Amino acid sequence: MKPTDKYDDIINMPHHRSQIRPSMPIIDRAAQFSPFAALTGYDAAVEETARLTDEKTELTEDAKSILNEKIQMIAEAIDMQPIVSITHFVPDKKKAGGAYVTTVGRVKRIDEYERTVVFSDKNTVRIDQIRDIDGALFNK
Repeated sequence: MKPTDKYDDIINMPHHRSQIRPSMPIIDRAAQFSPFAALTGYDAAVEETARLTDEKTELTEDAKSILNEKIQMIAEAIDMQPIVSITHFVPDKKKAGGAYVTTVGRVKRIDEYERTVVFSDKNTVRIDQIRDIDGALFNK
């Protein structure tokens, strides 16, 4: 007896199609066999936990005074809209810590009330988050 002998009576019969119910669309049939995620969001939680953040470093008094001098130089040359590179701390929205980012652009103004540096492209940097300022203005 061959393994297919027990199906000989039905092997060549036509496939049954219901006269009452419509056929299931192929996309829905495929969805039946898609993998099941028992822990929805688990992978995202693991990735978020593994994502590294930096801690904000506190500046020394000397570094703060150098930054204040540079901000003053920018304020004096604000009419020329000098191009500067500002490295600043951006706090993370989900975890403790954050990242240091460098923003480069033309400084439009220094808002003393909000304590921000405003670039011509509308980006703003909080002065208390600045770690370093660089640019051609400071090479003179």
